Amino acid sequence: QVQLVESGGGLVQPGGSLRLSCVGSGMKIIMYFMSWYRQAPGKQRELVATLSGGSTNYADSVKGRFTISGDNAKNTVYLHMNSLKPEDTAVYYCNLGGDDDRPGLYWGQGTQVTVSS
Repeated sequence: QVQLVESGGGLVQPGGSLRLSCVGSGMKIIMYFMSWYRQAPGKQRELVATLSGGSTNYADSVKGRFTISGDNAKNTVYLHMNSLKPEDTAVYYCNLGGDDDRPGLYWGQGTQVTVSS
C-alpha cells in the first residue's frame, strides 16, 4: 500500500523559509514522477514543482524561490521554500505518479503553510 506523509508546514513571516518533506512508503517514490501542489482557500489547486529522473520544473510564481529535491535513501521528496510571500499561504500536497499536465493517483494528507507577519 502506497502512502505519502507530508510534514514541515507552519507559520512563517514574509521573507522566511520552510522545508516541506514528503515521506513515502510502499514504493520507492524517487523512481516516479513526483510533484508538489498547493491549494489556497477559494482558489484552484496549483502545481508548484515537479521532479522526474533528476529533472525539475517550477511554476512561474515560485521559480527562483522554491527548490524540489529527493533523497532516495530516505524515500523522501523535499520542497525547500525561501523568500516566502503571503500569497504562498496554502495547504501543500505531494503527489506521486502524475505528469506535467495532471496529478497521479496518490496524495499525501497535506501540510499547512501560512506566511504572515
